[in-house]
Amino acid sequence: MDVIDADGHIVEKESEIRAYLPEPHCKRSGSLLPSDGQDSLMGGRLGGLEDNDLPTRIRDMDTEGISISVLFPTTSFRVSQTSERDYAIAYCRAYNNFIADVCKTNSRLKAIGLLPFQNVIYDSEAVIGELRRAIDDLGLVGIAVSCQGLKEHLGSPIYWSIYAELERLGVPLCVHNRHAPPGENIFDTLLFKHAVGRPIMTAIQFAGLMYGGVPEKFPKLNVAFLECGVGWLPYWVERLDEEYEKRAPEAPLLKDKPSEYLKTGHWFCATEPDERELAHVIDSFGAEVILFASDYPHWDGLFPRAVSTLRERTDISEKSKQKILSENAKRFYGWS
Repeated sequence: MDVIDADGHIVEKESEIRAYLPEPHCKRSGSLLPSDGQDSLMGGRLGGLEDNDLPTRIRDMDTEGISISVLFPTTSFRVSQTSERDYAIAYCRAYNNFIADVCKTNSRLKAIGLLPFQNVIYDSEAVIGELRRAIDDLGLVGIAVSCQGLKEHLGSPIYWSIYAELERLGVPLCVHNRHAPPGENIFDTLLFKHAVGRPIMTAIQFAGLMYGGVPEKFPKLNVAFLECGVGWLPYWVERLDEEYEKRAPEAPLLKDKPSEYLKTGHWFCATEPDERELAHVIDSFGAEVILFASDYPHWDGLFPRAVSTLRERTDISEKSKQKILSENAKRFYGWS
């Protein structure tokens, strides 16, 4: 079985991205993107893999038993927070060129591209042009978005031109939020912010995409919600169903309750290998909606036991493990 890591990461350095930026953007002073000012590694007490080079990454993939790793950005997700439209598109082009070159070093590495979602209302042609270039010319395998800084939820029609092109190209939308939920200024530690931020923002965008009618408007578009596990899904989908049953006219594009759209084979969530609620989610929605993600090389991953932790579970069938570790990712990324 080919194990596919549907959500790994590159820890890109500013110097690497700056080398791909054209003038005048490459001469910017200070940091290239906004920072939250917090040390996620706790002064070196966490992490230690972030500076691993590409040969080390491949060796670590061998250690885990991972055949293919799909790379997502780390700090470059913050591009959604910049209001400088020319710079935002230039940064995305630079990142996409950079990560495409990384993947050229080894065929086992695939990568997700970035787009300036905040620009689409002003210059849809440029955004869609970069989308086509990223997929058709650079060979990237999907587009990721972190919603921090965006003025509209992801179900808003202002983003539909992006979704239409993703659907036409047969590549997925990857919702991958960072740790900055609404009201972020109330959080006094990264512990508090990190624990709350991703699941809350992901739940918001799941509801926005669903109630906005995206699964009806773009029925063949694959969508995944990454890096906050799957345990939240039963509660959240039940709540969305209940609200829809009473207020369906406010989601006029939907033709059925939200839970029914999880049966179409186009909406996915990525699991943490050691999630206690994983078996319950499989019972509720089927293993077909779940992707395996290592989160390597981030500090909260399970290396070198991400794959083995899932393989050794006794509460999940071998058939479900095969779907999660391999088959679902192939369907999601359009490789099968």
